[in-house]
Amino acid sequence: MNTALIIGSIYLFFAILELAMGRFLNRDKTTPGDVWIEVIMTLSLPVIIQPLIFLSVGFLMQTYAPNTVGMIGDWPWYLILLCFLVGDDMTQYWWHRLSHALPWLYSLHRAHHDVAYMSVRLVYRNSLIYYMFMPGIWVSALLVTLAGVEVYAVYLIVKMTVIIGAHSSVPWDEKLYQNPIGARIMWVVERVISTPSTHRMHHGRHLSDGVTHYKGNYGNLLFFWDVLFGSARITRAYPDAYGIEHLKPVPWYQLVFTPFRRPEPDTNEIAAE
Repeated sequence: MNTALIIGSIYLFFAILELAMGRFLNRDKTTPGDVWIEVIMTLSLPVIIQPLIFLSVGFLMQTYAPNTVGMIGDWPWYLILLCFLVGDDMTQYWWHRLSHALPWLYSLHRAHHDVAYMSVRLVYRNSLIYYMFMPGIWVSALLVTLAGVEVYAVYLIVKMTVIIGAHSSVPWDEKLYQNPIGARIMWVVERVISTPSTHRMHHGRHLSDGVTHYKGNYGNLLFFWDVLFGSARITRAYPDAYGIEHLKPVPWYQLVFTPFRRPEPDTNEIAAE
């Protein structure tokens, strides 16, 4: 199974769907800096950062703890899957939640929110260091060394499908909410995985709109973590605007490359409230 090819095809499917509906380029909301951020990061994470982390962990384990390689490979698949859900997805939930609580860490994550639209273009939009230090990637690399790649490959395909769909400008959940049977099914689905509605709420710009919830809905694959840890909000609605309020604009290269910079409030905007 070529995991990268499958994930790339899923990404391309949503991108083509957005393009066909005129929701991909977002020319009226996109700046040249947005294009630079998205091109650099969409290539950097899957092509450079993630492979380097996996190769580094694999090399260290083979060199210093060779007896541990494959040691849980004979476990039932569902136990290995549980390890990835906790070791990768739950730790990513807490990494994401902390990045909205600690100003210096938010500077690494700000690029993901400093944009006025939703699209698959946002999926990998973060700073380089945000991903380099993301615990879930390192834990996943360790688990692949311990358990093999088979379960992880399927897990990653499912996870990226959910994440890509949640960021897409074409909300797949909208029609289901409008259908009585679909709405009942979605009552369960929206409490288990991230959906366009719950994730768009996290990307909303104005808390005053009654929908935006950027201090919650942190889940990536599983929205269940938000339900479990008390950060969930479900409205089945979508914000009117996306982006960041009350922070001064910064250059695109600072969003990608500058580490641990405390965000500066836009005092004029705050004073205008």
